Amino acid sequence: MPELPEMENYKKQLHPLIHGKKITAVDIERPKSLNVAPELFAREVIGTSIKDIERRAKHILFHLSSGKILLLHLMLGGSMFFGSEADKPDRTVQVTLSFGDKQLYFIGLRLGYLHVHTVDEVDGLLEKLGPEPLDRGFKLPDFKTRISAKTTNLKVTLVDQGFLSGIGNCYSDEICFDARLLPARRANSLNPTEQVQLYESMQSVLKEAIRYGGYMEPLFAGDKVTGQFDSMCKVYDREGEPCARCGHPLIKRELSAKKCFYCSNCQR
Repeated sequence: MPELPEMENYKKQLHPLIHGKKITAVDIERPKSLNVAPELFAREVIGTSIKDIERRAKHILFHLSSGKILLLHLMLGGSMFFGSEADKPDRTVQVTLSFGDKQLYFIGLRLGYLHVHTVDEVDGLLEKLGPEPLDRGFKLPDFKTRISAKTTNLKVTLVDQGFLSGIGNCYSDEICFDARLLPARRANSLNPTEQVQLYESMQSVLKEAIRYGGYMEPLFAGDKVTGQFDSMCKVYDREGEPCARCGHPLIKRELSAKKCFYCSNCQR
């Protein structure tokens, strides 16, 4: 599932491509990906332009010139591609927005969605999300206060969108590895030094993942940014490979019904 770095990368990459551009047509292959009838969706969208693109947690918000917002959540297996029919990946497309001769394809939205809402509706839907971990106003003392109150393990704590928004299975493992902490550790068991380690690892891992475009497939033909972080993951999806830090084989296990990758030798 795309997480904070992937969606932040999408936001940055899409801005110069569609900002200010008029939506000239829509194509709906899967009405269940919408929250309104396809005919109403088309009326709400066609003829409007993209006024702004915002990310919140794992969502992207397309602000339309009409004042409405298209709220996107890709969920598991979802992705986007911008370009022509000839260039797009050979995958099932559920929704297409046309910008003249170029299209924005929403792919793999079997669990994901593209909903049209008012600003107030979006605010209500997202109000339960926790702070953005990279927000300038979210400092170490705030992190310490929040994590000291959590009795769940680090894996469950970090992916809890009410605790912090945007972190999922991949980056929770990468953050714990960078901090040298086992994902099974109880969040409130961390000493002050470990809390600092976790906070700093969270900051550095997420920023580096954004810098290298996360782990998704290219957003458009010739995209040299998106997906560069995939090969840089230290533990996620690397079961049995030698740990990059100590050489010990990496482990995969189920932890609180979530798959988890870590090094049992150098994470404590």
